[in-house]
Amino acid sequence: MTLFTCHGLCYVIYWISTNQVYEMLEWDRTAISNIAGEIALVAGLVMWATTFPAIRRRFFEVFFYTHYLYIVFMLFFVFHVGISHSLISLPGFYIFMVDRFLRFLQSRNKIKLVSARVLPCDTVELSFSKNPSELLQSSLCYIIFLQLIIHSTTICLSILIIVLMYSPTSILFVNIPSISKLQWHPFTITSSSKLEPEKLSVMIKGQGKWSTKLCQMLSSPDKIDRLTVSIEGPYVPSSTDFLRHDSLVMVSGGSGITPFISIIRDLIYLSSTSTCQIPKMTLICAFKKSSDLSMLDLILPISGEMISSFLDIQIKAFVTRETELTQTRNIIKPLCFKPYVSDQPISPILGPNSWLCLATILFSSFMIFIITIGIITRYHFYPIDQGLNKYTSAYKSIIYLLAISVSVVATSSIAVLCNKKKYYTKDNQALESLSPLVTESSPQQLLSQSTSIHYGARPNLNKLLVGLKGSSVGVLVCGPTKMRQEVAKICSFRSPENLQFESISFSW
Repeated sequence: MTLFTCHGLCYVIYWISTNQVYEMLEWDRTAISNIAGEIALVAGLVMWATTFPAIRRRFFEVFFYTHYLYIVFMLFFVFHVGISHSLISLPGFYIFMVDRFLRFLQSRNKIKLVSARVLPCDTVELSFSKNPSELLQSSLCYIIFLQLIIHSTTICLSILIIVLMYSPTSILFVNIPSISKLQWHPFTITSSSKLEPEKLSVMIKGQGKWSTKLCQMLSSPDKIDRLTVSIEGPYVPSSTDFLRHDSLVMVSGGSGITPFISIIRDLIYLSSTSTCQIPKMTLICAFKKSSDLSMLDLILPISGEMISSFLDIQIKAFVTRETELTQTRNIIKPLCFKPYVSDQPISPILGPNSWLCLATILFSSFMIFIITIGIITRYHFYPIDQGLNKYTSAYKSIIYLLAISVSVVATSSIAVLCNKKKYYTKDNQALESLSPLVTESSPQQLLSQSTSIHYGARPNLNKLLVGLKGSSVGVLVCGPTKMRQEVAKICSFRSPENLQFESISFSW
């Protein structure tokens, strides 16, 4: 953006200094259009201005919807330089258009919301149904058959699962039309795609107007049978390989515990199904009030999967603004919803072979675009445009952009419809009672034994982190900026080389 801005400012200064201000309003029929470039520059500057943290964090909707000006930016950029020069950016822009239209198709679906947990700290956990395949259902049935024969505490099987897979700390955009039809908000996924193949959960803390209204709606005594929800995602980050560490220390502040819930659940699954070494886990979490301690109960999924006694985890919770327990921690309100038949479970938009399907869309749509442009050029442009310049550069650009749009929309729509017809014509019932884990300890009992709560004090991070044993200790932190900076300082200047720092920030 800096390069584009300097380019535009230099020309404006040149025109003003040479008394050629009229050049700013020139729209040439066949050459460069100056006014189109200025419109593109203004659209880009508006998008750039809303990325400042003061605006992005306080007015997220302004930031989110202002970035739809990328349509104006790209359109007038093409008008400015002409279609020939703008084709330099075609590969990246073409892939973006395919991805954006697929996400648009996904956001049109009404998702099956099956349950929720309302916590006393103005926090809710929403659980959506995922679409396991018939192969998954048969695999789980096979596991149950083995459980009846083999009386062991843990069964390790290699299962081919065709479901929506995502890694810990993934993000899901959620829209609830009854609160706002336009607002989409990102939330961290707390569930594990491995531990919970039939459900996907997100935690929402009531901190803004939208989330507060959702908490009030679910906390009200009026019974809610159904909540209409649409989603986009999940968006998977480049997750860290947590198994490469001997120990894993997770430091959180408030709702910053959310990404660590997904990490812990993922390691819970691996501890019960994998023969690899699971790192020792330590969760250091700071809360303002004792009611926030109820977030610890979200570490386990709503279906109550058991956790292996071989899992080594310690939880050190600190309540900073209270000196004693003022509210019962386990007052959690469970809710069950009755979704409509038309509501759909969350599923891969392109099915189990998503990469192959995406490659097919890109190849076929691009070939359609090339053939369409070839026909239009041969029979529409050149028979008439024999040096007469009847068609302007803007007109040709619009034809090219329409050809791209039509090819992308047609091929993507056909691919999505074929995927739905092939894989999801049958009703997939939620596998409430099936779990691939067989373990021996009560989960709540094991967590209670591993949890220590300290009131009226902040965690002494220097004392807790320095001196940790192990050749490789992964230190993850998610919370306020000061907390992240303090942990980074400890890992950089006051500790041995075995501490490996990583910050997880969701400051949208």
